[in-house]
Amino acid sequence: MSKIVRFIKTHTSILGFAVLVVPLLLLLWFQFVWLNKLERTSIIAHQVAQRNTLDVIANEVMVFYREKANQLLRIPMDLLWDEPMTKVVNRLGNADFSGVRSLYVVKYFEINTGAYFVYRPLEQRFVPATASDESLAVIIACLPWQAWVRGSVEVQSPDFQVNEQDHQHRLILNPILDETKRVIAVVVMVLDEAFMHQKLLPRATRRIAATLTSVEDSAGLSITVRNKANALIYGKQPAKAVGATVSTRFSFVFSDWQLSLHSHGLSPEQWARKSFFYNMALAVLLSVVVMGGTVLALRTADRSMKLSEMKSDFVSNVSHELRTPLASIRVFAEFLRLGKVANDQKVAEYGEYIELETQRLTRLVDNILDFSRIESEQKIYHFAPTDLGTVVETALNAFSLRLKNAGFEVRREIPFGFRAEVSADPDAIGQVLHNLLDNAVKYSKDNRQITVRLAEEEAYYAITVQDAGIGIRRSEQARIFERFHRVSTRLVHDIKGSGLGLSIVYHIMKAHGGTVEVESEAGKGSAFCLRLPKQPPERERTQQTKD
Repeated sequence: MSKIVRFIKTHTSILGFAVLVVPLLLLLWFQFVWLNKLERTSIIAHQVAQRNTLDVIANEVMVFYREKANQLLRIPMDLLWDEPMTKVVNRLGNADFSGVRSLYVVKYFEINTGAYFVYRPLEQRFVPATASDESLAVIIACLPWQAWVRGSVEVQSPDFQVNEQDHQHRLILNPILDETKRVIAVVVMVLDEAFMHQKLLPRATRRIAATLTSVEDSAGLSITVRNKANALIYGKQPAKAVGATVSTRFSFVFSDWQLSLHSHGLSPEQWARKSFFYNMALAVLLSVVVMGGTVLALRTADRSMKLSEMKSDFVSNVSHELRTPLASIRVFAEFLRLGKVANDQKVAEYGEYIELETQRLTRLVDNILDFSRIESEQKIYHFAPTDLGTVVETALNAFSLRLKNAGFEVRREIPFGFRAEVSADPDAIGQVLHNLLDNAVKYSKDNRQITVRLAEEEAYYAITVQDAGIGIRRSEQARIFERFHRVSTRLVHDIKGSGLGLSIVYHIMKAHGGTVEVESEAGKGSAFCLRLPKQPPERERTQQTKD
């Protein structure tokens, strides 16, 4: 159980991210499935809406001609007996013949061949049909009825019959039966094709204009009608780049004509696919934004928690660092106060210890104060011509007592008479060397040898502080100059430290236009190389560092 709790505390950010991402991914998956179904449904709905638009036009044409046939072709049998057909003429006197080119009545009665009469609306009378292509088309269409009268063919349905064998003469026929269900006459209506495409079709398309705008808002629509030979009968020739075409045929008359609805924009499939990708991209984008914001928030929270932990460790370590020299100073001062010192040599020895611990305490406080100034961008450096050899010797001399008491041997590799003059703050460079020497003493373990090297490079002077201690793993080397960061190994955490020394080194070298680099390997020691430019960039003699 404790391992689980420890894991949760250690991986809070990962768990928080997983808690958000898993439901978000499930939501995206469900949205993908829903949008995919919506895409297919939209395509079908789009096609159905367009086809319904065509059906409205085709249905209006069918209703018009059926009503016209009911009005003109359903003539009662008793009106046909008189020879001039005066009663039929009276019935047709007020009839509307729009859309009808001619009206024929074929009377059989006792005549097997039939008598053909054509109605003259202007004269309001029937006259015998004369020889013409139209009359021939009517005769051919009535041949089955004539055969039935002779008894050779039985006609099952007496309802309207449409004959469009001759596309120049389209006919609607209605057989007239007597009480014995025998055909005694056939009334034939010849359709006016010009009326169809000049008046009826435009009127039908105008009536569905509102429907067309609701079918597809963004793309224009056009309607065309073509005959069996694919010749354009009605409408304008659509452009080559047509989005989609839905077609149907007229169901009653003009059944060989094709009625088409053309979309000049996207096809239903393209529109649905575009809508799918747009909505899916928007959902993914919003999810990425949410996840990105969450990652940043969790990362900030995680860094804040780690920083809080590092600050807590810093307070604990600094408290220990302060207690150690204070305890030593107190003990030696108490010995001197109580007069327990036997001779002057011991007094001098205790005085050196007190001085050493005081210097150590002062340097620790200086590090904390310098770090505070660096963080608040108030650290001031006083640049002046400085000999690096002198700075190195001064730092080693100031550190010599601690090195001696700790049993360290310092190997100096400084060429005799070598002068390395740069523009620098000598106190700040001395502080850098002190921090590096302090780390070398802390982390050297049983190997008590430190090498300090001063050398000249092409554009830099280099100071190297090398120890043979526990070393630093390569994976940790990129972060050792961060504030409060301490290497995550058991050996390091056994040694108390503030975690500020190398961070201060980095900032001081950056302020001087130089660099600090580390070469190290776990168990084989570390070498910190400080490089200061021989010719620093133009700047004020007094400069404020910027983090």
